[in-house]
Amino acid sequence: MIFKRYQERILIRVLLMFLTLSGCSYFLVNGRYEFLAALIPVIIFQLVDFYNFHRKAQQEVEQFVESIHYRDFSRYFDVNGAPVELKSLRKGFNEINSTFKLISRERETQYQYLQKILELVNTGILSYEHKSGEISWMNESFKNMLGIPYLKTINSLERRDIFLYQEIVSLRPGESKIVVITKDNNSFKTLIAATAFQTDGKIYKLIAFQDVNEALDETEAKAWQKLLSVMTHEIMNSVAPISSLAETMLHRLQASAELLEEQAGALDDLQLGIGTIRRRSEGLLKFAETYRNLNKITTLSMSKVFARDLFENLHLLMEPTLEQKNIEMEIILKDPDLTLEADMSLIEQVLINLVVNAVEAVKDSTEPRITLSATGAGAGKAVIRVADNGMGMSPEVMDNIFIPFFSTKKNGSGIGLSLCKQIMLLHKGNIQVQSVEGVGTSFLLHF
Repeated sequence: MIFKRYQERILIRVLLMFLTLSGCSYFLVNGRYEFLAALIPVIIFQLVDFYNFHRKAQQEVEQFVESIHYRDFSRYFDVNGAPVELKSLRKGFNEINSTFKLISRERETQYQYLQKILELVNTGILSYEHKSGEISWMNESFKNMLGIPYLKTINSLERRDIFLYQEIVSLRPGESKIVVITKDNNSFKTLIAATAFQTDGKIYKLIAFQDVNEALDETEAKAWQKLLSVMTHEIMNSVAPISSLAETMLHRLQASAELLEEQAGALDDLQLGIGTIRRRSEGLLKFAETYRNLNKITTLSMSKVFARDLFENLHLLMEPTLEQKNIEMEIILKDPDLTLEADMSLIEQVLINLVVNAVEAVKDSTEPRITLSATGAGAGKAVIRVADNGMGMSPEVMDNIFIPFFSTKKNGSGIGLSLCKQIMLLHKGNIQVQSVEGVGTSFLLHF
């Protein structure tokens, strides 16, 4: 509508100029030069007016195009102070600018909203241009997960973690896989998934990082609990009648001893066989009862526990053993008021188990030493470390130490560390191990 009016004004000027030129032609043909001389100034005025009108309109358009080019949608074209012929044009420019401003504001709001949502999620997100590798965006969860404050290109990740870099680059859009990420000598499992999109003629690759370590640990623990529940139930149901039957048979055999005295050695053989059955049955019952402990812990008695109280109780309990074996225990607690929400009796059991293992690990060290330390990790979190300077463990052993029944000791049951892990999972925490062969081992309890 606005530009239609603008076209009408141009059309009016062209018609007036046409009429004037037609009059000049008529007077020129008929020799009426006095009237021709009077129309020449009118023609000159119309030409100047048409030129000025076109020049002003062109300037207005140039200013409008400039504001669009620099996305200056706040620019306002004064309508009231404009010449009559440009008022409709300026009004149209203002309406277009208002529309662009509204669209830009909505897009900015949507972008900020989406960005805030992506910053709040626990999933790490990384986006980079596929051809150049230039990082276009990464959220705080990704930075915290990998401990990387800044990345200019995806190739920069190769110097930090070459394995992770190769997995990301080789991951195709639509695929996902679980990778192991190492941060501060701690390893955790992460599910990475990739997708791709194209904009402005460039292809971007977006990678999502989801920490599944806790979920896998919980799933693994539940699987073992189900297995142990079935195993203990079946073993105890089968062995208990055998043990009872063996005892009954032994009593009856002893009562019938006189009848068997005539057969030399028969009584001794029967007694020995039945006794063996009984001992083995009792051993199986004890075996099942031992591993059933893994299923007994289901609820916690939570309270605020001071780390110093845990360490003091543990030191008093273990002091005779440490002195007897000439092992030095060092306790490091920078914050005496450090507390954690935990079931004190269960956490004490975990620490006792870890210290007993450490005592076993340092038995061949020339200067055996065990270190207990606790530090705050921010946001109500705490970490307790039990370290030793023993023989250390191989990577293969570290991968299996939390699995029930696995033990490196000749007479070990393989229940201790599995029980420790279940207790930590019930606390919504975790237990991790760091070890170097020939240097020592550290167990970290994350609360």
